[in-house]
Amino acid sequence: MEGKSKIAMKYLYDPPKLLKMLYPSFIWNSACGKVVITFDDGPNPNTTELILKRLNDNNIKSIFFCVGNNINKYPQIAKAIVEVGHVIGNHTYNHKILTRINYSETINELRKTNEAIQSVTGQEPLYFRPPHGRFKLSSNKIIAECGLKNVMWSCLTFDYKNKLNIVKFAVQNYLKNNSIVVFHDSIKNKDIINDSISVLIDEISIRGFELGKPQECLN
Repeated sequence: MEGKSKIAMKYLYDPPKLLKMLYPSFIWNSACGKVVITFDDGPNPNTTELILKRLNDNNIKSIFFCVGNNINKYPQIAKAIVEVGHVIGNHTYNHKILTRINYSETINELRKTNEAIQSVTGQEPLYFRPPHGRFKLSSNKIIAECGLKNVMWSCLTFDYKNKLNIVKFAVQNYLKNNSIVVFHDSIKNKDIINDSISVLIDEISIRGFELGKPQECLN
């Protein structure tokens, strides 16, 4: 029973291999043996600038999976993400969960966000991440129709719980040399985001891993 609970817990942080095999076109791990950092839900006037400064101080390039509505609300912040060399990915227009909406609404959510990214930043969107990591069988086809690759993860930090000890547990127990790490660009974790990034950087250094750029890790 104890062994089963450990396995179940592991899947909260790193999805099972069977699921990854069922969806081989989805990106579950970094392709180049380097860790890549990702941020969901921004841009956000309370946290994005904090994150950008911390990444810049450590010469790190990341990918921000942004909500289209937020991009249009805070265009200058979205532009700032791109101007300093980061990548913006599609995270739907209204942060809608794909399993709860139909085909036409899903297409609309993805296309509106693609348009927002291109219009505001001039960057062509290449990557998508579904809100809450939820998708259904038809999602693969829809994502491809919108010209996107679906990026999942292999180290979910649960930083949105706003407790640094939870982030430390995730990173210390589930980080690998090819992990796609999820943080959030959200008011929910404002108090711990800088320390969370530091925890990850320190753990990468301790283990002798490398940080990669989105373009090399998500090909």
